[in-house]
Parts: sequence; structure tokens; C-alpha cells
Amino acid sequence: MKLCMIGTGYVGLVSGVCFSDLGNDVICVDKDQDKINNLQKGIIPIYEPGLQELALKNFKNKKLKFSTDLKNSIKKSDIIFICVGTPTKKNGIGADLSQIYSVSKEISKSINRFKIIITKSTVPVTTGDEIEKILLKKVKKNKFSVISNPEFLREGEAIRDFIYPDRIVIGANDNKSANILKNLYSPLISKGAKFISTNRRAAELIKYASNAFLATKITFINEIANLCEKTGIDVEDISIGIGLDKRIGSRFLRAGPAYGGSCFPKDTKAIVTTADKFKTNLSVIKSVIKSNSLRSKLLLKKVNEILNNKIKNKKICFLGVTFKANTDDMRDSSSLEMIPFLSKKGAKIKYYDPTGLKKEFNKLKNVSFSNSIHDAVKGADLVILHTEWNDFKSINFKKLHPSKNLKIYDMRNIYSPLKVKSQGFKYFGIGR
Repeated sequence: MKLCMIGTGYVGLVSGVCFSDLGNDVICVDKDQDKINNLQKGIIPIYEPGLQELALKNFKNKKLKFSTDLKNSIKKSDIIFICVGTPTKKNGIGADLSQIYSVSKEISKSINRFKIIITKSTVPVTTGDEIEKILLKKVKKNKFSVISNPEFLREGEAIRDFIYPDRIVIGANDNKSANILKNLYSPLISKGAKFISTNRRAAELIKYASNAFLATKITFINEIANLCEKTGIDVEDISIGIGLDKRIGSRFLRAGPAYGGSCFPKDTKAIVTTADKFKTNLSVIKSVIKSNSLRSKLLLKKVNEILNNKIKNKKICFLGVTFKANTDDMRDSSSLEMIPFLSKKGAKIKYYDPTGLKKEFNKLKNVSFSNSIHDAVKGADLVILHTEWNDFKSINFKKLHPSKNLKIYDMRNIYSPLKVKSQGFKYFGIGR
């Protein structure tokens, strides 16, 4: 099939590359000419394991193209995926759908035959209805079908998640379009992916409900971790104990920093705004948002306690600053709150992250990027393991830091407390 992906951000680029690898002819469109030029040169704007290799392969095979020409790309395609951003509005209330509606207006000008128009972006309930209204101003109803096809790609695991998805959700209000989409995904369905066909509004809500539930699980175990610290219990034991219950499951029960990234923060806020619109109180999710917003402050309080209320002039090393491993995504990472706070308190901070220097910290006083783990740890009073990159799991602190005055705050619980203590260092974990 001939596909057009509008937007070459995380969702659009990963999906476009993977669809081309399934044998489809894909055009990835973006208005940013520099971005398109780089993509044509094989320069991928995001860090995602395996993406560059797959993109180069299909670009060379001419199954994948990159363009700024939206009009012609739409005309040439059978299916158009809208993959633009839906960030939280500047006022903090609801999703900003301006890019969605702007693109929809552009699509309406270029429909020359029957098109299936799909929202791949995460959008609130009724967004598809609004897109349809925009299209109907220019195009007859029999010339298009608007479908919701939410993505469930995890950053750092996106290629695998696309090829081996837990489920494929299609929200269509007509059987013809639903069947076309089922055919598009048939290579994945044949591998065992569960195909769910529902109406458009239901598909839109499935995505938000999924993310809200996962955010709730993370927040729940973080709060349990707080209790564990007060009662002398290891939260890892609790996670295992409750995770073995099939009704609960073990995933997303790792205590740590606040949840961040491109999805959970904005999507929990957006579903609450949608519920308010329909005069429904989502009190549980509101509590999750509030608890998560306080998480970094609680961890900073712990840092203060570890340093005996003497942060000024202390040398602090951050290992990892992205919101999770295997991604360069800094959106809503707890490091964005922690590092500026510690900097203002007079700490001298070095950080190392496998994805390199972060512009977010460039203007902060006494904050510098280290090119190696060794340089970051050298001379530190406190090492904060912030992101669980594989690079950090087997660090020999005794070799890197001969002084026994070093304190280690393991925010991901990847180290053995007994092993670290046996080396003469002071260990602090989450919920331990």
C-alpha cells in the first residue's frame, strides 16, 4: 500500500520506517527542510536502537522516502497517518490539538480520491469527529474515512513493539476502512498480534486509559516505596510479591523517580481534562498526577538528608539524565527539576549520559557534562544513579573512586546494597 506519514517525530518516523520494512511504499513528510535533508542523508533525529539501520535499508530499497511536499504526498497515497505532536497546552489544561487541526485542513485541500485518514497521534475522545467536520467543509463524505489507530510504542523498544505488538487497535465507523487497515497489519496479525476493531471514540480512549493505568501503577509502587523506607522493608520484595499475582502483573512495578517522557505526563492531564468536559470526576488519576508532581521534591529531600543538610560545595555526580534508558528523551525527566535545584543550592554537578550533552543544563551554574563515567564519578561526594542504562549496571566504584567517603544514591535499585556496602561505600536506594 502507499502510505503517507505526516510528522517525522518519534511516532511518525518509527511507524513509517517499520511500515516500509513490511513492503509498503512510505513517504514521511515534515515541514522542517533541514530535518528532511538529514533524513535523506541517513541522519536520524532521535535515539532509538535499530532505527537508523532499518531506515537506511528501506531508503536504499526505495520503499521509504522523505519529503516536505505535503500536497503531492497526500495525492499519491492511499492511507494518510497524522503523527504530529499533541503536547499539553501552555496553561497546563488539556492537549494542544492545533497541529492536528492544521494538518487536517491541509489534507482537505489535497484529497483527489478516496483516502483513509488515520490519527496515529494520541488524541482526546471526539478528536476524530472534529477532523471529520474540518474535512467535510472541502470534501464529500464518500471521499474519506477518519480512523483512530493509536500507537503503543515504548521508547527504547519501539522497533520490537511495532513488529511484535501486544495488540493493534483500529477505531473505525465503517467496516470497509476497518478491513483495509486489517489487511495493512496482516503481516503482524499473522505473527500473533491481537486485532481489536472498535468505534473511533473507543479507540481514542483506549490509548489514554492505557497510559493513565500504567502511570497509576508507577505512582502506586513509588508511594509503597515511601512506606518501605519508614518500615525497614525492601520494596523489591514487595514488587515481586504482588507482581506474581496474575491480576496485577509485574510490569511497571519498579520504584524510582517520577514518571516522565512524552506520554504519561501529558496523557494523564489530557484524560482528566476530557473527563471534566464530560462532567466526570477522575479522582484517582488526579491523585496520581499530584503524587507524581511531588516525587522529585521528595527525592531531593532525601539527597539533603544523605548529605547531612550540607549541599553547598558538595560534588554530585548524576549517572544518566534522560527519563528512562535507551532514549535521548528529556521530556519531564526528574533530572530537569533535581539538577537546577541542587545547582541553586551551591552543589558542583557533573553528569554523564550515553546520549551526550543536554542543552537543558547549558546555562546552569556549576553543572558540567562529562565524557566518561570515570570523569563523572572522579572526586564525587555523592553519585546519583538516575537512569538505568546498561553502562551503569556493572560499575566498579572501588576502582573508580578509592575514597570510602563516597555515597551512592541508587534511584533505580540496580545495585546490591550488600555489595556496595562491602566495598566500604554508603548505599541508599529507593524504598530500601
